[in-house]
Amino acid sequence: MKTTFKINHKGQILIALTITVPALILIIAAYMTLSLTSFRSVKHDQLQTHAQLAADAGIDYALEQINLDEDWAGSGGEVELHNDGAIKSTYSLTVTTIDEDNKTITATGKGYSPITISTPGSTVKLSVNLRPVRSGTYSVVSGQGGLYMRNNAKITGGDVFVNGEIEMRNSSQIGLSTSPVNLDVAHQNCPVPSDVTYPRLCGSGENGQPIDIDDNAHIYGTVEANNQTDGSGMSDPGLVASSGVTPEPFPPHDRAAQIAAVTAEMTNVEAGCETNNIVKTWPANLRIHYVSGGEDEVDVEKNCKIYVEGDVWLDNTKLEMENQGQLIVAEGVTTPPVIMLDDDHNDFENDSKLVANSLGVGFKVIAYWSAATCSPDCTDVTGVDLYNSRNKETIHIKNSFSGPETLFYSRWGRVKVDNSGSLGALIGQTIELKNNATVTFGTSTGGSTSTTWVLNGYRRVFD
Repeated sequence: MKTTFKINHKGQILIALTITVPALILIIAAYMTLSLTSFRSVKHDQLQTHAQLAADAGIDYALEQINLDEDWAGSGGEVELHNDGAIKSTYSLTVTTIDEDNKTITATGKGYSPITISTPGSTVKLSVNLRPVRSGTYSVVSGQGGLYMRNNAKITGGDVFVNGEIEMRNSSQIGLSTSPVNLDVAHQNCPVPSDVTYPRLCGSGENGQPIDIDDNAHIYGTVEANNQTDGSGMSDPGLVASSGVTPEPFPPHDRAAQIAAVTAEMTNVEAGCETNNIVKTWPANLRIHYVSGGEDEVDVEKNCKIYVEGDVWLDNTKLEMENQGQLIVAEGVTTPPVIMLDDDHNDFENDSKLVANSLGVGFKVIAYWSAATCSPDCTDVTGVDLYNSRNKETIHIKNSFSGPETLFYSRWGRVKVDNSGSLGALIGQTIELKNNATVTFGTSTGGSTSTTWVLNGYRRVFD
């Protein structure tokens, strides 16, 4: 007998709904939560973008203002950049001057939505470092005596101006193929032989061409030289102009004012140190004078350290630095101390150093010896006296001496550099580089300049 079972379907739909409806509710709730989260995320991203753009715009504005006024200090509060009724963005700016070569812009961008709220929905803070680019400044300036380079001598890291002529031999080099420089040559070393009209600009065809390159010597950079038509030995791009170079005056220094300001005195024996690891101080506005009967020099050697608090005048005595002796700019000094040298043949050698302080303030070393009868007190030297002074060696740098923030300045005579070293800048009536004098310059020679501030670093700040 066949048995038939009847299945009762009552209640099954209710069971299905009991399971399905909550699941649907959970799915819809999750979707709505996700949608809301996504909306908030998009909203935050949108405000973040507005804040970022506002901070960037603020930096552009600050850079523009600083190049109009170096003392511009900031916006003084929030500046509204954008407001479309739904979203508002603002920026605020502060400028900090660290020293003459460093500024920092702090830009804070904010995004608001709705526009009536006082608390921003997003904030972006940026810090930008600035450095100055000064036109009309050089790391090497030679007078009418010219620039002479021999052996493997090299100039890198700075532009060069020569009022007279250039002679390069062997494998000497100005600039690098990867870092070309600017070289200007005025050809202001006529007439030859010299007379009372010396120095004046040479005419076309007079006294040859101002740049004489031989052997494997080379110039990498932009070259402008009066009366120069031969561009051989130059590249990147090389010779671009044969006229239009105006002679560059040497930067001023008030010798008489430095002498009049003297308030402290030492003999050359008291000022020097020849014993290991001695520490001394030279006070500001110091005159160091020669004691008759002894050597006419101030010796700084044997790891001696002398802290210099201001200007120093070496009257009728030489400066001899060697064997790891150091002159150090004292902490708190904000203007480069001037070491004024009245005698000839001042030597800087054998791992000795001129050291800047923590602010990066180095020295200015200025030598005044010349062939004129008024030396070293001449206010001006011209004509035959200036021509004869071109070979008077007043500053000799050799054997790995280091002075990366120091300007060396021979007002009427010759600066001679042997072997490698790190120097700030060179000025000399004549400059001679020889042997392996691979010199990297890190300062400018000063003088009349125009300054443009440019970006040197950019980073996000998270408070």
